[in-house]
Amino acid sequence: MPPTQTLDPALATRLAAARAGDHSEFSRLAEPHRRELQVHCYRLLGSLHDAEDLVQETLLRAWRRLDTFEGRASFRAWLYKIATNACFDALDKRPRRALPPDMHPPADPANPFEPPRLDPIWLEPLPDDLIADSGENPEARYSARESVTLAFLAALQSLPPRQRAAVILCDVLDWRASEAADCLALTVSAVNSALHRARATLTRLYHGEGREVVRATYDSRTRDLLDRYVRAWEAADVDALVGLIKEDAVFAMPPMPTWFHGREAIRLVLLSVPFAGDARGRWRLISTRANGAMAVALYQRDEAGDGVYRGTGLQVLKAEGGAIAESIYFMDPKLLPLFGLPTQL
Repeated sequence: MPPTQTLDPALATRLAAARAGDHSEFSRLAEPHRRELQVHCYRLLGSLHDAEDLVQETLLRAWRRLDTFEGRASFRAWLYKIATNACFDALDKRPRRALPPDMHPPADPANPFEPPRLDPIWLEPLPDDLIADSGENPEARYSARESVTLAFLAALQSLPPRQRAAVILCDVLDWRASEAADCLALTVSAVNSALHRARATLTRLYHGEGREVVRATYDSRTRDLLDRYVRAWEAADVDALVGLIKEDAVFAMPPMPTWFHGREAIRLVLLSVPFAGDARGRWRLISTRANGAMAVALYQRDEAGDGVYRGTGLQVLKAEGGAIAESIYFMDPKLLPLFGLPTQL
């Protein structure tokens, strides 16, 4: 074990007060780390809802175990260790999360859709506002934003939990292997072995397009593409929409396992479901960002009620070469408040 570090006097004072029962002092110690802990748990779990729950569990465990903090590592690293172990406990009880294209072959749009699978097996989107670039080490293997792209997360979820954590700690957060070993209660050689196996798997499953996708999200060409996409969807102009997508585009709609591959299949789905009948004025969209990519919140007019537009979910869109390569439509209105968006317009 590394030697106990000399605590900063201000930290020592706050710790003493917190250990004496002053919860406000504990909050001053822990709350500055809440957002990064939430993103850490999200990377491990693939679920924003679960990540929020596990951060609360982490802070509760830290409060109860505050007398065990010895200063061998930073208070931040101690919180990461608690959060990581809380996530491991959760992962022992839950299936891994994925996206429909990872689990099923593409569907024929002429066939009925499969019913939704409501058990917790699907990846969930993450608001870009939670992703912090500040302080990011440029030598890290994966950037902060690339490491939350849906493509990277889908590959990451295929790893066993401790390999997953080793990649996050060392290749995303740029921790030393010795620091990761302390967090994971492993030897340094075990961490390096886990990293070797994990990197081999990621090389096979993930092809590093995430960084390019993230960069494209913020350029003027992609912003114009998103504007045209929103206008075409709100106008129910299927021809214009299809003209914005790639020939081999993917369209998925979790929690439905059904997904579609290719421009013509997507055209038929759009005509038969969201734009069936006279769809002009049926939809309103609000632009946002999720998982380092452009995204839109969708609102559908309530035809049988008072005509208000009710949120139906969130589409995360991947742009490649000036066109839409992938649309993952998370059909869950409960996601919208997590993005600071209303549930109806």
